[in-house]
Amino acid sequence: MKVAETERLILEKFTLNDAPFFLELVNSPNWIKYIGDRNTKTIKDAEIRIKNGHLQSYNNHGFGFYKVLLKSENHKPIGTCGLIKREELPEVDLGFAFLPEYEGKGFGFEASEQVIKLAKNKHGLKALLAIVQAENKNSIKLLSKLGFVFKKIIIPFNDGKELELFTKKL
Repeated sequence: MKVAETERLILEKFTLNDAPFFLELVNSPNWIKYIGDRNTKTIKDAEIRIKNGHLQSYNNHGFGFYKVLLKSENHKPIGTCGLIKREELPEVDLGFAFLPEYEGKGFGFEASEQVIKLAKNKHGLKALLAIVQAENKNSIKLLSKLGFVFKKIIIPFNDGKELELFTKKL
């Protein structure tokens, strides 16, 4: 189901049919390096993650992570961008990740702009958060370009890793 569209991209809700693409994405080098290995190693693992994460978020919150497709190349899936409400954070946060060959081409900015518009106009959110590892300079650069501002260092999860917290008023 299409959620939004830009000049070059289509954003759609994930379905269980997207498990092969999702499996590839979550095992890409920068996902492993900056987001972490979530032990998703099979199509079945990917289906479970989609069902318990994305589909549940759509049902519970009306939003979630969306599949990002190229309008050209027969709607090839290239990444994900969306909103997530985590128990560990006081506000909804923006997240994004792309297959390696599509990083650094402006797709993250283009998709994130649309997701931010959805957050404000469709879901009535007043602010967004973003969390990122300090070493992830490209994501920090993108967040700054989107108008997010660094707030503080936090340790939101049980893994003990420090993350930078960014905020944006909508």
